[in-house]
Amino acid sequence: MLDKLDYILALAQERHFGRAAEACGVTQPTLSAGIKQLEEQMGVLLVNRGSRFRGFTVEGERMLDWARRIVGDTRAMREEIVSLRHGLSGRLRIAAIPTALAMIAALTTPYRERHPNVQFTVYSRTSVEILDLLENLEVDAGITYVENEPVGRVGTVPLYHERYRLLTSADAPLGDRDTVTWAEVAQVPLCLLTPDMQNRRIIDRLLKSTGADSRPTLESDSMILLYSHVRTGRWASIMPAKLAETLGLTETIRAIPITEPDAVQTIGLVVPARAQMTTLTAALVEEAKRFAPDLEQLDAATGQRSPLR
Repeated sequence: MLDKLDYILALAQERHFGRAAEACGVTQPTLSAGIKQLEEQMGVLLVNRGSRFRGFTVEGERMLDWARRIVGDTRAMREEIVSLRHGLSGRLRIAAIPTALAMIAALTTPYRERHPNVQFTVYSRTSVEILDLLENLEVDAGITYVENEPVGRVGTVPLYHERYRLLTSADAPLGDRDTVTWAEVAQVPLCLLTPDMQNRRIIDRLLKSTGADSRPTLESDSMILLYSHVRTGRWASIMPAKLAETLGLTETIRAIPITEPDAVQTIGLVVPARAQMTTLTAALVEEAKRFAPDLEQLDAATGQRSPLR
């Protein structure tokens, strides 16, 4: 039964019989036969078939929900039983938005000190992709925005606040300022993330609130590429303050606080909303809760309160 439920999950992710079979390590006929057997056992049609995959039936969508629960709980059970004898081990898969990648070491480093037999795989993904990966059990946890756009059926732990800085050369327009407004930033040629990134959508809204349109001179899905352009001294960008600090500033590049309005977004850990999460994920949640006091310290230092507390 479990292998057939894996087939259902793979088909939901790939939306293609051949790719789903490849993901499961079986032939396409084997996958199709397994799903057919599941349909016969349930007495209902689960998949709309044709020359290609056409989606799930209503019954198939419900089966998909149950498959996620059963497979997820089975994995959690296996990890817990193994950890009772050998301690935590295995691979923890984390997907994070690009602006939060530099902060992951603050979680993985102390986690590894407590659980040295755990390995990590970290993916850079959009906020929408992170939720899809979580739902399909392809990652164990995500790090993303937890307030700005709907996050669906997930558990959340707030980690820190994202505030924004104009990164620009000291001798560029606005480069000698202590603070700048969003209206002033709107007049500067910028390099920004691509529109599929939630960070870009947030920045677009802030710029448009001043009456200006967001028309960057360069777009990329890589924060490193954006920063490499800023470091030439001939480009400017908008980046979260913590990311700018982590990447490091040169003598000629400044990170200038952007005010009016003082925009703040909360970045948090998101995990599947299941009663029985895996032991690896549960340990990450505990690590995130240890990290969370930094949010309180940040609030105290800035005189602002977290909206999640």
